Amino acid sequence: MSSVFLLDTNVFSEALRPQPRQHILQKITRHEYEIAIASVVWHELLYGIERLPPSRRRVSGERYLNEIATTMPMINYDRAAAEWHARERARLVARGQTPPILDGQIAAIAAVNRLVVVTFNLDHFNRFEGLRIESW
Repeated sequence: MSSVFLLDTNVFSEALRPQPRQHILQKITRHEYEIAIASVVWHELLYGIERLPPSRRRVSGERYLNEIATTMPMINYDRAAAEWHARERARLVARGQTPPILDGQIAAIAAVNRLVVVTFNLDHFNRFEGLRIESW
């Protein structure tokens, strides 16, 4: 089955929380073959791990990313996404609603690939036109 959902960083990283919410992990498992991540999300997680000092938390994060990297499709921020993002960003800025750059890139990847963004931050994505979003 092809991907249906594009996970935002806050959902993708749920397993790394000290006490992950089990219902979120269950949804991720249930939709395992319908989920993808954006290269932007990969960057955000790698950046966060790179900033950690040597520790169990860092090792756990690195292990999680290495395991996921081989199983979950990653979708890049490509030309089509950049064009969609530029149009939406210009529209929102003209309305005085400047969107965060990385969230705009995630939204663009989802929009051009017809995916649903799964996030806990609906406010970061609900101003983008034509974007489907869910909160698990």
